[in-house]
Amino acid sequence: MPSITPVVIKTKRLLLRPWKESDFKPFAELNADPRVMEFFPSTLSREKSDELGQRISSMIEEQGWGFWAVELTGTAQFIGMIGINQVPFTSHFTPAVEIGWRLAYDFWGKGYALEGAKASLEYGFQTLLLDEIVSFTTLSNLRSQRVMQNLGMHCRREEDFEHPKLEEGHPLRRHVLYRLRRQEWITCSREFSGSI
Repeated sequence: MPSITPVVIKTKRLLLRPWKESDFKPFAELNADPRVMEFFPSTLSREKSDELGQRISSMIEEQGWGFWAVELTGTAQFIGMIGINQVPFTSHFTPAVEIGWRLAYDFWGKGYALEGAKASLEYGFQTLLLDEIVSFTTLSNLRSQRVMQNLGMHCRREEDFEHPKLEEGHPLRRHVLYRLRRQEWITCSREFSGSI
């Protein structure tokens, strides 16, 4: 089987790249931060965080893309992950590719999630030629929903769903689904730039 060259994406301020061993320690630190993990079932132990990081890293090695490690341009400082990946569960909208992000708290509010997510959408639609990319979060996570809206994604409340990996009655189980189709992204890109 031919080896796949992992994708590296550069933006004005960020580098989205394959994972390094040195990323796992700061990744564990952000996964142990209750502020970062507010809308997840729990914080993660170092062991669980490393397992997650290894799975994400392996996926990029296998297919070339996924939830990339993110570093600040010029500093090589790891600040979290941003990217696209196959949705790992079954629901009414799957199979699908999702876009997501998780950044260390100190790097919130600077537009990094939006910047990296825009670049990830561009890769998904221009290079992978995906028809649609989705995103989802718990109903109360308004910060992430604002990023989704700023990406041009839209939701219909009748598509809200119960996350199958959370038990019945869990306060975070109800999720909102956002969608963006390739043609919508092309139209939006033309409006902002005048061309594709």
